[in-house]
Amino acid sequence: MLEVKDISVSYGVTPVLHGVSIDINANEMIAILGTNGAGKSTLVNTILGMVKSSDGTITFEGQRIDKLPPHEIIHRGIAQVPEARRIFPYLTVMDNLMVGAYNKNAWSIRKKNLERVFNLFPILKERKNQTGGTLSGGEQQMMVIGRGLMSNPKLLMVDEPSLGLAPKILEVVYDILSKFRDEKITTILSEQNAGQALSISDRGYIMENGRVILTDKSENLLDNDKVKKAYLGI
Repeated sequence: MLEVKDISVSYGVTPVLHGVSIDINANEMIAILGTNGAGKSTLVNTILGMVKSSDGTITFEGQRIDKLPPHEIIHRGIAQVPEARRIFPYLTVMDNLMVGAYNKNAWSIRKKNLERVFNLFPILKERKNQTGGTLSGGEQQMMVIGRGLMSNPKLLMVDEPSLGLAPKILEVVYDILSKFRDEKITTILSEQNAGQALSISDRGYIMENGRVILTDKSENLLDNDKVKKAYLGI
């Protein structure tokens, strides 16, 4: 579905990504893992067109997208759940969700997608008339995942979903993410929490200093001595 090939990105004169390549198949979940500053969020933002690469190509469903503006990439079926949530705090939960359905492919089926979101996150239905800023951190994370699903994406990129969440809430969020494969939601999961991400994904990519240093099936990475020592604390 998506092929990122040899992309390089700089912020000004500072190189951030160095010849990064990843790919993902339809109905697959991959994990992009690494510490803070490894380049995970930059990779996600480059796929969405928020950051432009100086080299390499990005192909989605057989068509190059690396020269397109973000709104065109979104219309083609890629959505992002951003790091640090970035909600609209003074809008209601319902309005926050509906923002995700603005594109031409999602608006006509917004009621169907809203029902799916409420089935996944019943607490959002209960609090649909509350303003987003009054929700807990975990509820806000559920809301931004729901907002991403409202765009009816072919590919959903979830950036650092565990950031700032208490362990109990993190379990709830990851339980929902684990169901994405059953619902055939193709997902890129960018995450520092390697154990959680590898436990629900099909394959993983380990990034360090803007490079992919290791890739394998998730079950193999969980059993890899280097990964255990560096990322799992074992």
